[in-house]
Amino acid sequence: MKFKIALLALIYNLSASAIEVGQVAPDFTAESAGFEKVAPPFKLSDFKGQIVVLEWLNHGCPFVKKHYGAGNMQALQKKYKDKGIKWFSVISSAPGKQGHVNALEAQKDMKDHQSHAHRVLLDPSGKIGQLYGAQTTPHFFIISAQGTLAYQGAIDDQADTDPSSIQSAKNFVSEALDELIAHKKVSRPKTKAYGCSIKY
Repeated sequence: MKFKIALLALIYNLSASAIEVGQVAPDFTAESAGFEKVAPPFKLSDFKGQIVVLEWLNHGCPFVKKHYGAGNMQALQKKYKDKGIKWFSVISSAPGKQGHVNALEAQKDMKDHQSHAHRVLLDPSGKIGQLYGAQTTPHFFIISAQGTLAYQGAIDDQADTDPSSIQSAKNFVSEALDELIAHKKVSRPKTKAYGCSIKY
């Protein structure tokens, strides 16, 4: 019974995030990887005045495989990138843990998975993940153009690894971004993230 409870705690985000919706998103820097040969260092404050998506990523996680394997994540990335949204995937897996990659490996993964994220941010120390309270892969944090946390939680309402459930899912990330683009208040600012535990 104790094991079952612990397992559920790993799959679902049962704890509060390190920052709350409405608070100023803390600035950070990170090594990054992109399709270009050399990706510049990342600094969140460089994107002040823009809507930013932080998507926690681990390609070894079945929940991540669901959305990338079906092309759902890439479609979301492209749709909102084309609307001017800045989308960054964050990898907080520690060295030796599932999902950990270096910059060259992250660059290859972007190409292999046909990612449309602007860049992958590397967080092997887990500092950024812990700063934001990221618990699962995937786990989303959306920062408004005003620099405050506007949404944090799950990609959608289908907490499973079955790609067939994507079609009928309520996509929380899409809902929040559409509202922000329309200069509206996010109607559902926090949901329960689901996925694999981040391998800090």
